Amino acid sequence: MSSFRVKGGLKLKGEIIPQGAKNEALQILCAVLLTAEKVTINKIPNIRDVNKLIDLLADMGVKVEKLGPESYSFQADEVNLQYLDTNDFLNKASALRGSVMILGPLLARFGTGRLSKPGGDKIGRRRMDTHFTGFQKLGAEFRYDKKKEIYHIDGKNLKGAYMLLDEASVTGTANIVMAAAMAEGKTTIYNAACEPYLQQLCDMLNRMGAKITGIGSNLLNIEGVKKLKGTEHTLLPDMIEIGSFIGLAAMTQSEITIKDAQIHRLGVIPETFRRMGIKLEFRGDDIFIPAQKHYEIETFIDGSILTIADAIWPGFTPDLLSIVLVTATQAKGTVLVHQKMFESRLFFVDKLIDMGAQIILCDPHRATVIGLDRKYSLRGIRMTSPDIRAGVSLLIAAMSAEGTSVIDNIEQIDRGYQHIDERLNALGAQIERI
Repeated sequence: MSSFRVKGGLKLKGEIIPQGAKNEALQILCAVLLTAEKVTINKIPNIRDVNKLIDLLADMGVKVEKLGPESYSFQADEVNLQYLDTNDFLNKASALRGSVMILGPLLARFGTGRLSKPGGDKIGRRRMDTHFTGFQKLGAEFRYDKKKEIYHIDGKNLKGAYMLLDEASVTGTANIVMAAAMAEGKTTIYNAACEPYLQQLCDMLNRMGAKITGIGSNLLNIEGVKKLKGTEHTLLPDMIEIGSFIGLAAMTQSEITIKDAQIHRLGVIPETFRRMGIKLEFRGDDIFIPAQKHYEIETFIDGSILTIADAIWPGFTPDLLSIVLVTATQAKGTVLVHQKMFESRLFFVDKLIDMGAQIILCDPHRATVIGLDRKYSLRGIRMTSPDIRAGVSLLIAAMSAEGTSVIDNIEQIDRGYQHIDERLNALGAQIERI
């Protein structure tokens, strides 16, 4: 198990380029299974979860060629379906939650699918019902082996259908869209997720020959086609990294420019950080964050404490609530952070409290943060990263703290952030991998 040794109290300065979006990459990579033709993908982040999925595709028989540091070509013209029945496939798929999205393409093109119960962050209950209910609406037959924890799906005669999703699941919507793209007839998905990454997937599928309308809304219509062709696709910059860098700049009083942030695709993220009192300047498609000694959290119009909660898009993404929480510890004012979607994502606050933060964990979903306004610095401690997003939040806290911190289990951070230590060290940080 590796660790970061972090020297706190340093101010950073310079430009940083966000990596390609992890959550988009997992969807787009699975989509290469929909065609026998070559698909080229650019801006692929070099992170553990994405690399695991690329390796899994290669094991399935997909021809993978690395074209450059962030570009790959994929050709799924000789997929080995027998590999799906091997323990090697089931073990590798179970280690990566994003692997569930290979089911939609496999059903669409080959009429069959297998998958172990996916893993991923331990951030609470993350059910799979939306995926499988959608497949069943399309005519797939579904069976779950409880003893082996294996999903078996037969979808040889998928037919378009109307469905109202029980939740606007991003991965669930992506999976159903990919299955419906080659189903017979018309599929209508109501209460569909409409995140930018899902929009990117739909746009890519349309370039491949799919017929999807309603992109960007929660009502998608898909006319099934018999065959899809190859294409080229470039991932968006990762909005979670962008939000993380905004919080990092504020906490460390640093002057940072985030390059090519695709600001028009960030939704309420910039405005949410502005409500935290953080100054942001848009310079073309770059975000400039000036060094700030103080930043003050707004209140609601009636003077009551600000609440920042996660919500389905275009609401605030749950992946950035931990960043908001840690950033609030050195702000002036108080904020209630309400994590609605997952019941374990706030359980890293005990580490921040040990560092000197004033936080009241109200329940598994809510925490009240009383900002210190830099009157008292956080202090360096030894801690363990529980998941990807909390891990980066603890890294930000450590970089702003007095003294040296050690963060264990940084493999969690590596799953979502590409060479984060090297990139931040280039701006003046002192993060040592030990």
